[in-house]
Amino acid sequence: MENTEKLVNSKQIIAYIAELFPNCFTLRGKAHPLKIGIFQDLSERIADDPKVSKTQLRAAIRQYTSSWRYLYGMKAGSVRVDLDGVNCGELEQEHIDHAQTILAESKARVAERRKEQVVEQDKKKANGKDKKRLKVDKLTANQITLRSKKIKNTKVNKKPVELRRELNTKDIIVGKHVNINIGNGNMPATVVELNKNEIRVRLSNGLTMLIKAEHLNS
Repeated sequence: MENTEKLVNSKQIIAYIAELFPNCFTLRGKAHPLKIGIFQDLSERIADDPKVSKTQLRAAIRQYTSSWRYLYGMKAGSVRVDLDGVNCGELEQEHIDHAQTILAESKARVAERRKEQVVEQDKKKANGKDKKRLKVDKLTANQITLRSKKIKNTKVNKKPVELRRELNTKDIIVGKHVNINIGNGNMPATVVELNKNEIRVRLSNGLTMLIKAEHLNS
């Protein structure tokens, strides 16, 4: 029994009519410019074919003739063909110009979409890095707070506090070794980044934190 299942999308329909009329429609390589009025000819030739409706056929032809592959073939010297591949005359210049305009506009739209996708991806990456840095800074601050409490609560023989010189803003530069004044002790660190109101330092254990300049000394 012959299969009469209806084709459901333009891609299937284009493949089907390319199989029926290989001298007119192609799926790969150069696409021939089509005869003006090809839709009417095609509708008549497959009028009794239950697989394709006129509405679907019209949409498929529109998709085929707006593809970049087809538009690239609309150039000077090319000829239009009918369903059997018979020459129907060279393209007129106005049709060539129209095809090139559509091609340029289509390429521009694709380029713009790709640009927007790149910007969106960059935003997501930046947000991910900011969240990761915030998590590390929060973790470091909590560790320092716990260590400070532990120092206060532990009974030890206190050594004389070593006097250290407060740093002026001009003395604080990236790469400088400093001490962080926390509680009753000082923690060695290295300046890694200068911000407007705070300074990012790296502790000896590799973790980083933000701290105000007033808590730094040499």
